[in-house]
Amino acid sequence: MEALLPSCTAMRSSQRCLPVVPTETYRRRKASGWSCESQLSTDHQVPLEMQAWTYAEYGSVDVLKLESDVRVPEMKEDQVLVKVAAAALNPVDFKRRLGKFKATDSPLPTVPGYDVAGVVVGVGSQVKGLKTGDEVYGNINEKALEGLKQFGSLGQYTAVEEKLLALKPKNLSFPQAASLPLAIETAYEGLERVGFSARKSLLVLGGAGGVGSLVIQLAKNVFGASKVAATSSTGKLELLKNLGADLSIDYTKQNFEELPYKFDVIYDTVGQGERAVNAVKEGGSIVVLTGAVKPPGFRFVVTSKGEVLKKLAPFLESGKVKPVIDPKGPFGFDQVVDAFSHLQTGHAAGKVVIHPIP
Repeated sequence: MEALLPSCTAMRSSQRCLPVVPTETYRRRKASGWSCESQLSTDHQVPLEMQAWTYAEYGSVDVLKLESDVRVPEMKEDQVLVKVAAAALNPVDFKRRLGKFKATDSPLPTVPGYDVAGVVVGVGSQVKGLKTGDEVYGNINEKALEGLKQFGSLGQYTAVEEKLLALKPKNLSFPQAASLPLAIETAYEGLERVGFSARKSLLVLGGAGGVGSLVIQLAKNVFGASKVAATSSTGKLELLKNLGADLSIDYTKQNFEELPYKFDVIYDTVGQGERAVNAVKEGGSIVVLTGAVKPPGFRFVVTSKGEVLKKLAPFLESGKVKPVIDPKGPFGFDQVVDAFSHLQTGHAAGKVVIHPIP
């Protein structure tokens, strides 16, 4: 298999890189955006191939394979190459693997994974704010459902645009940081879209999940909500209270539609938008991530922005917003199939994290 990582020798006098690759390969790399001026870390030997989880066809967890000879992805001028330390799974990962986004997906085979935390080992020529050795985290796909990268975070290396990343808060471990990007961006941008603000009330449907657990914390500690209620199963009610929910609703015993008051905003992470209309105030809003949408609800799909992570850094560093990792994890790199299976039960508490990645 032809390795697609540029190999170059730095010339001290001019800082040029001399490509020691076949001419046609070099031309193709230049056409794809790789720059001769891109810099690879001298402290980290980047291999030509890596270990990565892949699938060559759409389907169940059975299509996932751990390969040891996957090419390290090319780094474009506006990207950095990240040595992955930890990754996290999201529902969109298994929906993509099932083929639900075929029309806008990258070509197969695919290395899955949106969320990443790791160390920068290569810097494109147009990158201004990051350098080799920086510890970073982010959601590698700018659009959640289109223009998806073929090389995701479930490999030893991934190439990511600088604008999608932020420096990892020093108080967070790599697994904690990896658990955040897609979920916290979704939580924050959804609340922002509906103009959520201080003294407003909120009901979170699915408050113990990856997104829901962060919606609760952001609403209380960033936006200044007057009241936050959230639903979960019996065993997760204590988690909701610890996250800051003023009212924890056991959906196995209580119907949120029958509460004696209504909410300014409902954030539906579990696909109950049609029922949510019965619990929202007149003139209120419903953020819907999945399932049917009925006015005043609207479907929300996140756009990855490193700026959101930077904006929320003070709240993460102070502990006002905390990562929530499912207690069954972190799952080892050789346990990705088990991790996907657990996520697909719909009963994970917080995020399903993969760590360590060798």
